[in-house]
Amino acid sequence: MADAATQTGRLAVDIYEHDDYYIVKAALAGVRMSDVDIEVDGNVVTIRGERRQTDDIPANQYYLQECYWGSFSRSITLPSPVDAKKVRATFNKDCILKVLIPKEDRVKIVRISEA
Repeated sequence: MADAATQTGRLAVDIYEHDDYYIVKAALAGVRMSDVDIEVDGNVVTIRGERRQTDDIPANQYYLQECYWGSFSRSITLPSPVDAKKVRATFNKDCILKVLIPKEDRVKIVRISEA
């Protein structure tokens, strides 16, 4: 078993298209928006954060521990590059993170030939 201090949890996400956007949704119970970092590099969106345990319960007192506490990260490769400056995120009262990623307008190449 790996050392708990070096483990990073995986974030479950839903990804869908709506109009001219890719939308990434993630339930982040127990996480504040200030503990979330969203990075865009080309067509890869990475969401990182940390879910902090607020109770001081020794590990040997747990009967079952399924909730992940600590750092988490998820990288998503989208079908096309996006403009990082246009990405927006919201975090609602139900702790649902929604990242709105506008699809990049593709310039169509038109060949012009002599008549």
